[in-house]
Amino acid sequence: MLNIISVLIGLVALVFAVPAFLPLLGWANWLIIPVAVIGAALGMAGRGTAGRNLNLFVIIVGIVRLMLGGGIL
Repeated sequence: MLNIISVLIGLVALVFAVPAFLPLLGWANWLIIPVAVIGAALGMAGRGTAGRNLNLFVIIVGIVRLMLGGGIL
C-alpha cells in the first residue's frame, strides 16, 4: 500500500516538475523536491521499489534543473 501511495506522490511531483523546466518557473523545484523526498521515504517503507525509484528520478531531475538554473551551486 505504501508503494502505491509513493507512486502517486511521484507522479504528482513529476507532473509539477515538467512545467518547472520553463524559464522563470525553476523556483518550483524547491517545492517539488521535498514532496518527492517524502514519496521516496514512503517508497522505502513499502515492499516494492517502483515508487522509490520514481521519486528518486524526480529528485535527480529537480536537482539538475536547479543546478542548471543557478539555484544550487
